[in-house]
Amino acid sequence: MKTIITYGTFDLFHYGHVRLFKRLKALGDKLIVAVSTDEFNAKKGKAAFFSYLQRSEIVEACQYVDMVIPETRWDQKAKDICRYDVSVFGMGDDWRGEFDELGLLCEVVYLDRTGEISSSEIKNSLAKKPADRANTNNACTPNNKTNK
Repeated sequence: MKTIITYGTFDLFHYGHVRLFKRLKALGDKLIVAVSTDEFNAKKGKAAFFSYLQRSEIVEACQYVDMVIPETRWDQKAKDICRYDVSVFGMGDDWRGEFDELGLLCEVVYLDRTGEISSSEIKNSLAKKPADRANTNNACTPNNKTNK
């Protein structure tokens, strides 16, 4: 069995996350997703909208994900690779080069991100005033509605 692992916060789960999981799952038989805990995010200076338990439940519900584990520290990745007999460590290409040393334990791949979406962009858009939000690509306005 070929096992794949990835890591992330996965806050405000969106289709970019689904596409990442789908492409990672296609590389093997089992996909493990390590979701950053609230405590680990705090150490990184990040605040998630959803709690660790909520984010884990959302990620676990994705059809491509076989197992969810907590990410509690930066240095756990090598141990996880050995513990779960991981064949491929995969991350988005925004992390390119950051985990190359894990190549001593398994194959390391960096997949292209879905460019037009990110949790940070969603948060920034939601923080804008409603009138400003209407000018985004994802806005549903009278000009782009279709009548059936």
